[in-house]
Amino acid sequence: MRTPGLRGALAADTELGAGNVLARVLAHGADPDGPGLTFDTAVDGHPAEVALSLGRLDERVAARAAWLHERGVRPRDPVAVWATAASDMVLSFLALARLGAIPALMNGKLRPEIAAEYIRRLRGSGVLADDAHTALLAGHDLGVPLLGTPAQAGTGDPAAAPAHYRHHPDDPIVITHTSGTTGVPKAVLHSHASLFAATRHLLTMPQAQGTTRILNALPAPHTATVLMVNQALGNRAEMFLLSEQGGERVLDAIQRWRPDGVFGFSVTWAELARFDLSGYDLDSVRLWFNTGDCSHEPHIRRLVAVGSRDTVTREGVVRVPGSVFIDGLGSSEMGHSMFHITHRADTDRYGRCIGRPYRFTRVAVLDAEGEPVPVGEVGYLGIDSPSLFRGYWNDSVTTHRFRQRGWYLTGDLVRADADGRYYHLDRAVDSVDAGDGRRFYTALSEERILAACPDVTDCTVVVVVAETGEVVTDVLLELTAGADETEDRTERIRVALGPDVGATLRQVVPVRSADIPVTVTGKVRKVALRERYLSEALS
Repeated sequence: MRTPGLRGALAADTELGAGNVLARVLAHGADPDGPGLTFDTAVDGHPAEVALSLGRLDERVAARAAWLHERGVRPRDPVAVWATAASDMVLSFLALARLGAIPALMNGKLRPEIAAEYIRRLRGSGVLADDAHTALLAGHDLGVPLLGTPAQAGTGDPAAAPAHYRHHPDDPIVITHTSGTTGVPKAVLHSHASLFAATRHLLTMPQAQGTTRILNALPAPHTATVLMVNQALGNRAEMFLLSEQGGERVLDAIQRWRPDGVFGFSVTWAELARFDLSGYDLDSVRLWFNTGDCSHEPHIRRLVAVGSRDTVTREGVVRVPGSVFIDGLGSSEMGHSMFHITHRADTDRYGRCIGRPYRFTRVAVLDAEGEPVPVGEVGYLGIDSPSLFRGYWNDSVTTHRFRQRGWYLTGDLVRADADGRYYHLDRAVDSVDAGDGRRFYTALSEERILAACPDVTDCTVVVVVAETGEVVTDVLLELTAGADETEDRTERIRVALGPDVGATLRQVVPVRSADIPVTVTGKVRKVALRERYLSEALS
């Protein structure tokens, strides 16, 4: 079946959901010799960076399903998956979903004691871990057995795999998690229907340029990668999945694999901003797609200045220099970005504008009591969407804490303008009530510093209330290569922050990018930064 017809058939398929895309694509007549997935590591003897066809992908998933079934994995069994390679995470997800089990995908960078406690709290049926992570779990009480490694699972007999489990829309399909930098992460549960709601909507729309040959620079255990794998399979797109998302790794992959779209989190775009992109062959890229935290203006401008895109002129469709950056705001709990805004070299709507909501979602800006605030006022972001997570696994207390008057509270502070566009100011936990009706926003302050200081590639603003009750602000700067590290930038930063926040500035600290603690999504943990760099000043 041709791709446009297939996409329409998939969008109308009421049995299709996040747990059976691979099977349903084949059932609708997709060519088994067509594109499956490409990984940066070898898969069961299949070479790294050589595409698995759709049929070969299905066979490798069936092998894992057979192996897991032989070891007693059954429908609705939670199974933790802890590994580094994108192939291990994605193939394990597909195999467990085929059985109707519930894969719990874990960030490979979790500390072992945090990972062990997370596994215990899952109260699951077993753990699938690669050799390195199996060693890290040694000596920890997990409460469940270690089933083996993803590589061992690949030795199963595909012919022995049971028939594909028939999912109900409400069936749990995957557990991903929030960041685990400072404690045990929350286990985010999605259903067969919820994690496919956004994909179903996108299948009804024309396929965007930059989505036929995708470089996936999203972390493999994250909800976003599960979404993108299903979107790529449904669109019959080629996809190359990276196990590591550092700037050099991404640039190297772009030049060798030549994708037309690159999908990632804001931390990757900040990494790329440290390089002189004019020295790289990035002409193939038409689209940069960001989810998670929204991105900063200087990082976006560097990216849209490279690459190329198709545009319609009087002479027809022509290829012109400069790419497109689609920004938004999303989280594991949202199940997809809730907003979108398109940037090109000739656009100029920044200031942390996240654009308008997707049509499949409803949003509101709320006060502390859950009531809507007037247009232009800052409030808490509330979401109501079929893509929303089903709750936190084994934690109904936290699940209901983030619900109010029918809205899911994301923990973000936003405002809307009269044209229906939304602006992200900060995470609520990172903002500070300064009294007299004033609130200081760290993310907005970082945007202002980056826009005003071209010799700064990234920065972190920490606003705290000292023991004396005084509001103080400290700024961590990552400088461009060759920038003068001895220069006192205090006054420049104070001006960029504006009069209110600038008046609270206490110190400006140059730091190295390698020393900035980040999570799997790249969200900087400002508590950790304060402890690392500012403890002496705060004592």
